[in-house]
Amino acid sequence: MVQHDRSNKDTLLDARGLTKRFGDILANDKVDLVINKGEIHALLGENGAGKSTLVKMFYGSLEPDGGEIVWEGKPVDINNPAAARELGIGMVFQHFSLFEALTVVENIALALPNPGNMSDLAQRIQQVSREYGLPLNPDDIVADLPVGIRQRIEIVRCLLQEPQLIIMDEPTSVLTPQEADQLFLTLQRLAEEGCAVLYISHRLEEVKRICHHATILRHGQVVRECDPTLETPASLASMMVGADVAAVSAAEQAPQIGETRLGLHGLSAPAATPFATALNNISLDLRAGEVVAIAGVAGNGQGELFDAISGEMPVAPDMVRLDGTPCGKRNITWRRKQNAAFVPEERLGHGAVPGLKLSQNIVLTRHSTGDKLVGAGFVSTAQAGEMEKRIKQAFDVRMSHDDPEARSLSGGNLQKFVVGRELDRKPGVLVVNQPTWGVDAGAAALIRQALIDLARSGSAVLVISQDLDEIFEIADRIAVISRGFLSAPEPAADMTRERVGLLMAGEAENQGEATNAH
Repeated sequence: MVQHDRSNKDTLLDARGLTKRFGDILANDKVDLVINKGEIHALLGENGAGKSTLVKMFYGSLEPDGGEIVWEGKPVDINNPAAARELGIGMVFQHFSLFEALTVVENIALALPNPGNMSDLAQRIQQVSREYGLPLNPDDIVADLPVGIRQRIEIVRCLLQEPQLIIMDEPTSVLTPQEADQLFLTLQRLAEEGCAVLYISHRLEEVKRICHHATILRHGQVVRECDPTLETPASLASMMVGADVAAVSAAEQAPQIGETRLGLHGLSAPAATPFATALNNISLDLRAGEVVAIAGVAGNGQGELFDAISGEMPVAPDMVRLDGTPCGKRNITWRRKQNAAFVPEERLGHGAVPGLKLSQNIVLTRHSTGDKLVGAGFVSTAQAGEMEKRIKQAFDVRMSHDDPEARSLSGGNLQKFVVGRELDRKPGVLVVNQPTWGVDAGAAALIRQALIDLARSGSAVLVISQDLDEIFEIADRIAVISRGFLSAPEPAADMTRERVGLLMAGEAENQGEATNAH
């Protein structure tokens, strides 16, 4: 049992035996957690370990079934987020809650109980954002801003409420390396001023870099506490999963590069909506035997590029070629029949139908791919069931019972299923958008190794990712997308994080425009 010193006068929040149950699932089981003033405290755990449930109780989005929360020495009931904010608890969510058609100041005003005069609020925004190294223009329309600036809005909105504790969920997942460095400086300054930060991240290098203390959850229980500065990312990962996490490794020999399997030639498409991104003259040859990774901050055209490659967004025929055949206007079923497979970013609703069983979701994407799932107008439920069991075993998809509905899985387990469903086909071309989004260290290693192994077996793999650790771990060549422009792919060995960060911040756009000029 983890022992806590509850006599510390610097203790800000003290969770005692917090328990939360959802039906038969015990999401938090008598969790104890102490957060001190001026501390950056990491909360770590696998997908489904109970992290989100715990912080939602701190923020008033959920009420505990047992235990208590003590705030500055006094037991409190946090019945809703407004009560949390009144106490001094703020939260910056992984998925932003901003209105794109409104300005920065209008978005922030909506979150404040007493925003006051808009002109005065705009001045406060400018002052606070400058002081903390997160400059904002209050009059900017959110739709025109890159994702890194949008996160600044969320943070500044939180700071204007003068919190004593800020909960941050995967805060660097949408940032360039340079923006992440600036965020770390901001968090360190907040800590020096006495503000506490509860930091949730799967990026263990940054946990080791900036956090003073770490609490590790597994299966809803606290299993370890440690000083992350004294640990390695590998040791932190093993604490999270309860076993050593296998290292990802490319084949010892250099990849055997073959013919071009997927070709993009001057791929251009207008923005489909006012908030979408236009694609500008994108060219890329993806060859058998290699992994090409496309880096970029979210919202720079990744979704539109994936849709054009998969057939969900028609373009001119010659702009997309599969094994030399023009297919820009061909649908996704035709492309699957040509031995291509696709994993979209949004796993629930796009990658899988929430209310259908896993075996039924397999039928939806593999009915036309020669898997003998459909014959004479009938679906072979037995064959689909066998596939479901095979994918579950190969990718360690954890579920409460056999063949559940997709929506019953945790986000990380559903991601393993969706990726595993396509990898199980052993496709000749695989395009995957954010392969390990929100996935814990053990599952991420499993997926990344499977992508490398598929490429080394002779397939062509295109990975679109915001995770630079992932990109440098698996890619043979790296390109960067920025505002719908794609930089020329370069060998991963020749790239640095700083170089990729500069391209993510806009140099790719300049490079793309230069290409157009030629």
